[in-house]
Amino acid sequence: MTRTAQQPVRARRAAVGSAALAAGLAMVVGTAANGQAAPVPAAAGARSVPRCGVAATAPMTAARTTVGAGSEAASPTGAEAAPPTGVTGNAAQKFSYTLAPEAPIGLWSSSNVTLRTPVSKGRVRLDVTTHGFSAASLMMQRYVHKTHRWVDLDAKPVGSAHPDRGTFTFPVSVAAGPGRPAKVALRVQAIDRPGRLTVAASVDDGHGHTYRAPALNAVVDRPTTTVTGWPRGTALVRGGAAREFTLAVKNTTERSYPALNAGYFAYGQSNGRALAPKDLVLEQHVPGHGWQRVMLVPGGCDPGMSARLIPTAEAPLAPGATAVYRMRLAVAGSAPVTTVEAGVSVGTGDTSLFYRTLPFPIRAQ
Repeated sequence: MTRTAQQPVRARRAAVGSAALAAGLAMVVGTAANGQAAPVPAAAGARSVPRCGVAATAPMTAARTTVGAGSEAASPTGAEAAPPTGVTGNAAQKFSYTLAPEAPIGLWSSSNVTLRTPVSKGRVRLDVTTHGFSAASLMMQRYVHKTHRWVDLDAKPVGSAHPDRGTFTFPVSVAAGPGRPAKVALRVQAIDRPGRLTVAASVDDGHGHTYRAPALNAVVDRPTTTVTGWPRGTALVRGGAAREFTLAVKNTTERSYPALNAGYFAYGQSNGRALAPKDLVLEQHVPGHGWQRVMLVPGGCDPGMSARLIPTAEAPLAPGATAVYRMRLAVAGSAPVTTVEAGVSVGTGDTSLFYRTLPFPIRAQ
């Protein structure tokens, strides 16, 4: 079967149109060690291939290998752990659907369908309505027990006039009945902005019957992030005192975040002289260790730089817990006099959660 409507999960991570992702600044992630720099993200219009051919300069979302519709989203270690096997509904329900009440951004949330009627070459359909974000940014997968893999569902947008609506489908054939229920494990992930998700599930049994389940809702949320100590108009002087500021990430969801990361990025140029890592002194206060230098590295062929901040909270970040990143920034005496586009970012894995620009001019005195 040719599947042209589905945009692969990994491709949609790169194309999602949230403010943070569109700015291309939200993810400062990579293979760098803690406290070392990761590549500066590319701008939104340069997400596919870096201009200089250096893969590290592109965001992680664009650099990941894409997979086709319905194809296997394989893990690096091979087979993936099977989801829980419990069925839902009751013996009188030929078709039932469940959805976790919360779907934190960047985390997979559980969902499933249970069938208690024979289905031959049928199709399950999930009609999605989003509130506060684009349906195109939503990802849905099903677990295939035969291959022990999660695979993408076939996705089809309703149309450009309805960016809040989308349809996900997958084929199904089962010899199910009231005393022999068959479950298909699903999972859903939002990667855009907070809001609400509504899913109406149905199945065509291949025998001329369509069964529907009641529509279910899920809250789409994310940790609350704040930046203090860097008011508008902040300026730094060459060779002058450092400016201290703080990035705080509080997990206000009901799920733990296992792969939280934070970063700092900066870019500046004046009269052909690009701002270099030696021109900025970034330090981070690590509890029990005091102030430590965080090395900035250039972003490949771009005259920008970035660093991955040192983790300061226990992983995973539990509900109600807060990760606090205290930083201070100073400018070397040899730095050019220019305006610097800089900021901080927070993500989980390769999904953006937050970014804030913290621009500043460098003054001679």
